[in-house]
Amino acid sequence: MKNSSSTHHTCALTGRHLPAREGMQLNMLGPALAAHIHQHHPELAEDAWISREALSRERAHYIAETLKAERGDLSQIEHDVIDSLAANETLAQNVEVEFDRKRSVGEQAADLIATFGGSWTFILSFTVFIIIWMTINAWQASEQAFDPYPFILLNLVLSCIAALQAPIIMMSQKRQEAKDRARSENDYRVNLKAELEIRHLHEKIDHMLTRQWERLAEIQAIQIELMEDLAERQRKG
Repeated sequence: MKNSSSTHHTCALTGRHLPAREGMQLNMLGPALAAHIHQHHPELAEDAWISREALSRERAHYIAETLKAERGDLSQIEHDVIDSLAANETLAQNVEVEFDRKRSVGEQAADLIATFGGSWTFILSFTVFIIIWMTINAWQASEQAFDPYPFILLNLVLSCIAALQAPIIMMSQKRQEAKDRARSENDYRVNLKAELEIRHLHEKIDHMLTRQWERLAEIQAIQIELMEDLAERQRKG
């Protein structure tokens, strides 16, 4: 039966008693992050155990300080990314679904009208309508035609349609611009978080490689000492 003290540790920052798999020792972290934690918590030992929750908060604090030193004051988007890193949350979201869910009846109608008004179906059907209108009024006598040449009523209808269609299309384009802006902000959040995560992974891998090389150098030195000791014994024997 395993000893509970070997499988559980107490976080040096929060004091919580958690399984060993839920954290790591301070000397196993990357040099930059470890130096940041030592700067804010100088009382910690080199082999102090830190839980993943506390480690995420410290890493988010370290990233915030690094970004602030690189870019100056942080925007709200960058604060959101840092908060998601501390909480281990996912930032990616479907902007289309969120916008469609919040659309009002007027916005839905504007989108439908703008979609139909910019299609070949509208162009062809309205062209047929105008041709029929002009043909009927051109073939009838002037006293029987409801809109004789030069088709003043038709011009009035076209002007009214254009006057109403233009602001409706602008409403739809304005909402599309807001959707594109939200999509761009979401992409920026995801890309920034991915960049920060990749940077952290690079630091961690470099640190692991450095520790491995140091360990290999130590093993090689021990092997050389053993070989020299063995050679010395053979000469004496």
